[in-house]
Amino acid sequence: MADDRLITLAIHTYDHAVALKNLLESEGVESVLQNVNLEQPVVSSGIRVRIHESDLPQALRIIENTDIFLNPEYTAADYSQLILVPIDFSEHSLAACDIAFRLANRLKANIVLLNSYLDPYFAGNIQLSDAAEYDIADTEMRQILKKDAGRRMDSLKEELKSRIKDNKLPAVKFMAEIAEGLPEEVIAEYAKQKKPELIVMGTRGSDKKEKELIGSVTAEVLDSCRFPVFTLPESVKLKKIEDIRHVLFFNNLDQEDILAIDALARTFSKEHLEVTLVNIPSKKLGVSGSKPLKVFMSYCMEHYPTFTYNTAELSLSTITEDFTKIQQRQKIDLIVVPNKKKNIFARFFNPSLAHRLLFHSDIPMMVIPV
Repeated sequence: MADDRLITLAIHTYDHAVALKNLLESEGVESVLQNVNLEQPVVSSGIRVRIHESDLPQALRIIENTDIFLNPEYTAADYSQLILVPIDFSEHSLAACDIAFRLANRLKANIVLLNSYLDPYFAGNIQLSDAAEYDIADTEMRQILKKDAGRRMDSLKEELKSRIKDNKLPAVKFMAEIAEGLPEEVIAEYAKQKKPELIVMGTRGSDKKEKELIGSVTAEVLDSCRFPVFTLPESVKLKKIEDIRHVLFFNNLDQEDILAIDALARTFSKEHLEVTLVNIPSKKLGVSGSKPLKVFMSYCMEHYPTFTYNTAELSLSTITEDFTKIQQRQKIDLIVVPNKKKNIFARFFNPSLAHRLLFHSDIPMMVIPV
């Protein structure tokens, strides 16, 4: 068969040819060396690295992205721009990982996968025992949990490399980190130190999120991290960023909205989005924002002309019903919410719009701190 014939992939000195052969074969691409001086192989030059023709696409992707396949020990300090992807190895966190790679590719950013583990015994006795009093069993349990997290992360890294090699994911440089602690605290602290361009998180479906309004890791991250957060519900099968066509952009008609629309435009600079600007009337003013909303739309049309715009309004007393009507008129692919910082007490007694949408809808959401 034609696909079985050998073709020359590269011509190198002996040392480089051997290194390339080892790299290719470590990724499942069979290769052979030709023109080797059997008496003095080390001084050979013009060594041909040959592969099966059917393996050429995979081999080229490996060569073009050797920094990914050689497994160097990266640190976050090596990344000028990064996207943080919290991973708990559930299906919805892995789906978010897919979208994160595609966003990283267009934003010219790198990926950091972050997993946190917590000793169940420690979690249940955090107020009753001193960390210095751990016995041997506790220490062993923590080591077991850490080792298990490392094993699962290594498996995920190999899966991602395989998908890059098969051209199912864009070739984005990535690294993984594991830390002990509560997920929301680990994510917040890491983000504070490394300042990611974006945090991408998978979330549960709305039918499951209702039960965990106060304890949700995603809700805690929205409150504690002052970085954009992109959430992807587990029920949404979003495979390509290009599938996002209609965006619902909530606004309060203040200057922070300009920061949020700019962040949206930078993230989706290649798309021709239809953006519905939705005004939320002020509790204090209690008046319609029709005129200021049109002024804001004019600003958007002038500064971000690749998008098309229309407007809608919500009533504070019927937000859920009004939102449902907008959904019924046309499919919404993404919700964008400028989010002002609130603490847990404010969220408990008066949930912000970002939290309400997070827990009552199965639509991807981008929350932008302002």
